[in-house]
Parts: sequence; structure tokens; C-alpha cells
Amino acid sequence: ILRWDLQNGIVTIPKSTKEHRIVENSSVFDFELTEEEMNQIDGLNQNHRVGPDPDNFDF
Repeated sequence: ILRWDLQNGIVTIPKSTKEHRIVENSSVFDFELTEEEMNQIDGLNQNHRVGPDPDNFDF
């Protein structure tokens, strides 16, 4: 998903406390997803929110 974000121009700041995950998160610059892979991931979107809606959040 980090690579998909990068190719879509989406700024993402990943967080982890585990060293191996930090290394994995930084390993997105030595490959690209194909157009077909990008389209397959795009096709997963079902327009369902799984967390709070930032436009309607009660602070």
C-alpha cells in the first residue's frame, strides 16, 4: 500500500516501533507496481470507512 500511495502522489507517514517493519516501510523505492497491479488495488475500494469520519468527528 505504501508503494501504491507513492505512485498516486499520496503522502503517507508510516509508523512502527519494530525495526524489521521500519526497514520494510523504507523499501518502496526500488520497484514500481505495474498499471495492472495499480488497477487491481484500485478495484478493492468499496467506499466504506472503517474509522471515524474526520469531517464529522466530535472533539
